[in-house]
Amino acid sequence: MQFKTNRLRDAVVFALIIGSGIGAAQAQNAPATSDKDSKAKTLDTLVVTGSRIRQVDVETSQPVTFITRDDIEKQGFQSVADILQNITATGAPPISRASPLSAGEAAGGTFISLRNIGAARTLVLLNGRRLGVTTGGLADISTIPASAVERIEVLKDGASAIYGSDAIAGVINVITRQNFNGAMASVYYGQYGEGDGAIKKGDVVWGMGNDRGSIVVSGEYRKEDGVGATDRWFTQDPRGPLHPTDNWTTVGAYGGFVTTASTPIPGIPAGTRVILKAGGDPRNPADYIRQNVATGTCAGATTSTGCTPGSIADKTNTLEQTDLRTPLESKSLNIDGNLKLTDAITAKVGVLYSNRVSNRTVAGYPMQAASFNTPMSAQSYFNPTGATISNWWRRTWEVPRISGSDLTTYRISASLEGSFEGFNGMPWDWDVSYMHNSNKLLQNTYGNLNLANVRNAVGASFKDASGNVVCGTPGNVVAGCQVWNPFLAYGVTGAGALSGNQALQNYLFQEEHATGETTTKVWAVNLAGSLFSLPAGELGFAVGAEYRNESGKFVPDALAVTGGSTNLSSGPTRGGYNVKEFYAELSAPLLKDVVMAKELTLNLASRYSKYNTFGNTTNSKLGFVWKPLDQLMLRGTVAEGFRAPTIADLYGGSSETFSFFTDPCDTLFGSSAQNATTRGNCTNGVGGNGALGALAATYRQRSQTGLAGSPNTQTPIAFVSGSNPLLQPETSKTKTLGAVWSPPWVENLNMALDWWKIRIENTIVADSPDLILNDCYVQGIASRCNAALFTRAADGTPRVTYGSRNAGYRLVEGFDFDISYRWSWAAVGDFRVTSNSTYTSKDILISTNDPRYPVSSVGVTSTFRIRSNANLSWERGIFGASWMVRYYSSMAEGCTYFVPGLNDPNLECNQIQYAPTGGFVTGTTTPASAIRRRNVHGATVFNDLQFRVKLPWDANVSVGANNAFNKIGPILYTQPSANVNYYGGFDIGRFWYVKYTQKF
Repeated sequence: MQFKTNRLRDAVVFALIIGSGIGAAQAQNAPATSDKDSKAKTLDTLVVTGSRIRQVDVETSQPVTFITRDDIEKQGFQSVADILQNITATGAPPISRASPLSAGEAAGGTFISLRNIGAARTLVLLNGRRLGVTTGGLADISTIPASAVERIEVLKDGASAIYGSDAIAGVINVITRQNFNGAMASVYYGQYGEGDGAIKKGDVVWGMGNDRGSIVVSGEYRKEDGVGATDRWFTQDPRGPLHPTDNWTTVGAYGGFVTTASTPIPGIPAGTRVILKAGGDPRNPADYIRQNVATGTCAGATTSTGCTPGSIADKTNTLEQTDLRTPLESKSLNIDGNLKLTDAITAKVGVLYSNRVSNRTVAGYPMQAASFNTPMSAQSYFNPTGATISNWWRRTWEVPRISGSDLTTYRISASLEGSFEGFNGMPWDWDVSYMHNSNKLLQNTYGNLNLANVRNAVGASFKDASGNVVCGTPGNVVAGCQVWNPFLAYGVTGAGALSGNQALQNYLFQEEHATGETTTKVWAVNLAGSLFSLPAGELGFAVGAEYRNESGKFVPDALAVTGGSTNLSSGPTRGGYNVKEFYAELSAPLLKDVVMAKELTLNLASRYSKYNTFGNTTNSKLGFVWKPLDQLMLRGTVAEGFRAPTIADLYGGSSETFSFFTDPCDTLFGSSAQNATTRGNCTNGVGGNGALGALAATYRQRSQTGLAGSPNTQTPIAFVSGSNPLLQPETSKTKTLGAVWSPPWVENLNMALDWWKIRIENTIVADSPDLILNDCYVQGIASRCNAALFTRAADGTPRVTYGSRNAGYRLVEGFDFDISYRWSWAAVGDFRVTSNSTYTSKDILISTNDPRYPVSSVGVTSTFRIRSNANLSWERGIFGASWMVRYYSSMAEGCTYFVPGLNDPNLECNQIQYAPTGGFVTGTTTPASAIRRRNVHGATVFNDLQFRVKLPWDANVSVGANNAFNKIGPILYTQPSANVNYYGGFDIGRFWYVKYTQKF
């Protein structure tokens, strides 16, 4: 274990000062109970997430965070997803509500990534049984209604020995209400201070029961309005508020083309981008003018010498049609019932129905003829040159791209549970269960162009005897075709115009439908109890067997599959697998009530899994609990884990995608700009591929609008991604070591400090253009320069083919610090402080098996070194209030631009990193060793306030504000978890809300 002592000290000191909480929820080491309740339930046993053995104490060898029903009620977040996203152990959301450009099966869903190592490595359970997943292994937490939740248990430890695959980072177990008598209804309304982004929610809970059985029914409806990117000052400009005229797209609502020797425009040289002047005749070559293509060459003070600002002339701001927060609507029904068949046997049934509809809007498609082989015919009536125009463009601003995702979940679980006397009269519990989870998906997309119809629309056309311009030639009219003149700008009407021409829009655009379905079936049997008594207590055990079948498919629209649409070609995903598993667990109390050992217990577990895809694997776990004193508990675990390849990993169809990437050979934004070794590799190639030759000295990455105006730019030609049927499972080892302390001299004070470390080997790496090109040119790894992975066009533009592979490793390490304290002040009321902090000391990803120096990405973009939440609550009589603080530490990102002497160091590029022996450091050394420059942003803190009152007619009213002080985070040009220059996990303004609850 390696860590810097001063960093640990700073993290602990900070946690003690600022603390943590569960966003607005009061997460703690155990559910709060009154002293009276605690005494009454001293001998009760329960199953805590992470073990199958029933036990008295909720404090186990594993760190578990509990979110109670009371915690949920005392906050302004109204979905399970938002509640979980605000716990400190959670990393950046893989798909946030600020990512409208997300595509594929998972788009529109909400997924939780514990420890920031990927949502597919976090196992999500509903009442102890797996939640259904996508073909990519992602569990959509938005399918669970918050009104049905009794509590949430978050196990921050590996648990493959208990639950099998996917439980590498931890386990989230959502437990629904099982015993509720009466009825309750709630309504909730909130909106941002700007008057948008409203959230409306209504829910009803009804239950009844007696000593023979019970039933609880929960129904919920929720609607969340969207927020546009230009509705916020910090996301309204493509390059952020410091550079409002930079990076507007030249492929905008002004159609145009690139002149050639065969398509000349008077007075304008060949190779020039031209557009039709305002009010011009599209058939007259003289009415075409040179397009202003200045998108900005630096991000420093725009009046400084050598720094050219961008211009908005002849360009379009795509954010005007892009969501900052995508809208969502959901409705759900959850039923839990149980019935005692005999005194020893109980039947239980759980039913969940959920429907989630989410829509995403982005700017109209940037149609470029050269990308899709759709030239304008020399015989087109609107062709001003009389020759074929192969490189015309037009963004279809009249028809924004709207993608809808309609997901319906059906889930039923049924079990028989009972107990009997085992050895020596000790109680044994058993259960036999079946669970069926089905997710059915329908995606509708509108705004992409039918390429065959585009070719017809810009093909040969003429004016007929009636004065109408029609497709084809005299005597050979193309039936049903509508003529398009792409050179008429948005808002201009007339023959062939897209604006105001519904017939043409209907012809060019057609709605596409993708469908998907995943099914999870689980048969399980479990037996648990005590084998015999040891001097320190009973030897507890649990054994069980499970059979699980996963199947799924995702089928894009036929037009997309065949490449007939600008929606890009993609193949269907179809497949499945099954697994047979057996596990055993022991809890062995070794010592009790002796000197320096009030308790010493060992926990052992092992699970054997046999897959029909890759074979078998066995994973084990060892944990201990040692209480040298009544007030101090030490705990630790060592656990093996694994993650099986998903259906999409193994059977996913290849698809085209316009990826965002930074070419390391780019002489402005790439490594080549500062690193002589990279420049040499770009010049000569590595492993016989990728050589740019003399072009390397001046090479600039191409974007969809010309030269790249920033790093992480979208490719102008489609890349290809796919699956790998030869993938093997990831394997992991998790270690934790911690202490729970309740100092006797401070009543009601509890503290816990846990160290954790996760190392994943043979990682299933979702390869990417960035990884491939950096491995090749920066690291010089010949195997990654293979022509099967990428080739380069004559102008240097790469075309990359990538998929998943087993390679490298992932290592994360850090500390969790939790604290809770409660006290009463007779004249004022009852108070409680809870806090949770997560300090990440390492986060390393090595994407290849070739040796290299590991570098931690902690503190870079969305990998925060410290996340910390604090909650102060007050109760007095019918009144209550809460103040929650959510803290995100500083972060850094690569500079967007850097011009020596021009950039304001207080705003951008304020840190220069050097690379002497041993890796990247910050400091001063010779400029020749400079390797990269970074922009370091300060910490971000959000404050949430709530006031509540209990009314005489058995009702509660809560009013509050999330992000009460309207804090806005830093501008981030790397767009982490977002499609705007802002982190997708941050609040976007002050959010006011009111909630009314009536009990019956």
